[in-house]
Amino acid sequence: MGLKLNAFPTILNDMAVQLKKRTAFGPAVFYKKTLAIALPVMAQLLIQNFVSLIDNFMVAGLGDIKMSGVNIAGQINFVFMVFVNTMLVAGGIFIAQYNGAKNHEGMKQAYRFKLVMGLVASILYVILTNTLTAPILSLMVRGNKESVAIVAEGVTYMRAVSWSWIPMAVSMAIGSSLREIGRVKPPLVMSIIATLINTFFNWVLIYGKFGFPRLEVQGAAMATNIARIVEMFLFLLYIKKTNPPFYSKIRDIFKIRLRLFFDILKKSSFILVSEMAWVISETVTTALYNSRGGAEIVSGMAAGFAIANLFFISFSGIHTATSVIIGSTLGANRLDEARDQKNWIINGSGLFGFFATFLGLATIFIIPVVFSNLSPEARLVTKQMVFVLALFMPAWCYINAQFAVSRTGGDTLMGVVVDLFTSFVIAIPAMFYMALRTPLGPVLMFAIVKSVDFLKIAIAAYWLKKERWVKNLALDN
Repeated sequence: MGLKLNAFPTILNDMAVQLKKRTAFGPAVFYKKTLAIALPVMAQLLIQNFVSLIDNFMVAGLGDIKMSGVNIAGQINFVFMVFVNTMLVAGGIFIAQYNGAKNHEGMKQAYRFKLVMGLVASILYVILTNTLTAPILSLMVRGNKESVAIVAEGVTYMRAVSWSWIPMAVSMAIGSSLREIGRVKPPLVMSIIATLINTFFNWVLIYGKFGFPRLEVQGAAMATNIARIVEMFLFLLYIKKTNPPFYSKIRDIFKIRLRLFFDILKKSSFILVSEMAWVISETVTTALYNSRGGAEIVSGMAAGFAIANLFFISFSGIHTATSVIIGSTLGANRLDEARDQKNWIINGSGLFGFFATFLGLATIFIIPVVFSNLSPEARLVTKQMVFVLALFMPAWCYINAQFAVSRTGGDTLMGVVVDLFTSFVIAIPAMFYMALRTPLGPVLMFAIVKSVDFLKIAIAAYWLKKERWVKNLALDN
């Protein structure tokens, strides 16, 4: 038959390897490589969020109402942030895989997609927030006893800060692309510089130092604008000097391969539906628990999330590491290796979540210091909120890894199914029921509705077993 007897040991060995049960956790060298990618990303966000915490501290010094105004504007800005990030994630799927395939032209096309879509979205958002500001913000505090005063402060802040989104879209497109090819340190450096500038001008413009007028919430917005413009120019200078493989000159930005552009747009549409389902759920629940009192509820819950952002950095680290490692493996067509890496990353992320829980619980002790200017009632809400958020970290790290694996392989449908079902069938109806039919406080309402995330984990685990994510996108484009 042409088959040599001495070939049987090799064949049997290959079969044994294929039949061998995949290990739940990878070797130490794998996690060392993963952390080498994730930690600089988390360090960058830690610095950003720590400075954001300082910003909150400065604004909190103006009182509950002014802080509430800034934070309801931030909640609306968060919706836009998720939209832009969706475009970046979709483009990043292709950059990571093209990087594994050493396809530089494909990387340039994916980067151009990020830049064009980010800029278009930013310009539209600036127009929207300067024309419909008050009606939009009013939705966030319906039923709140101090809604009129809170909205007035939010309008002032939002109109001033909206211009920062245009330079920020450019910075996000460049920074995310650098991380997706494994260059995680330059974005960290840029972030440090930008956040230091933001902190300095916050202090100067909010309180009127060095002869500047005291601008309060408008000063906070202007400080953000200055920092984002500086950050954008630093990123542009860096990529011009270093010429990364995705780099495109300004005159080439609109040289787009339409088939690939629309393929990325198709991927982004599924991610967008998934993320918008989640963010609408978050926005609706926020508006409902904001109705449970006055400014102390709005500022207390917002302060809780400001503290929690110090340990939420885990999510971006998980997403970036997954995109770089599994994306490169799939792009190099090492599909079986990617299957192993999927288990290692998801389970490792779940364990890392317990570390994040301990970090989160430790941050409770800094609340009386950072938010000393808030009312005692607001600080109590903040402490309760941080405690609940910390307890959910293992589950959230685990599900973030599940979503990251699915999207890295181009399976963006999973997120749509999971988020649409859990958000609109369970979470939002449950939140309305609790808000309208029970006397439960905002923190307990939040904790109950977030228990749906354990169902998300189960659905995602079942979906991943179908292996729709095991795909080399670089071969198809």
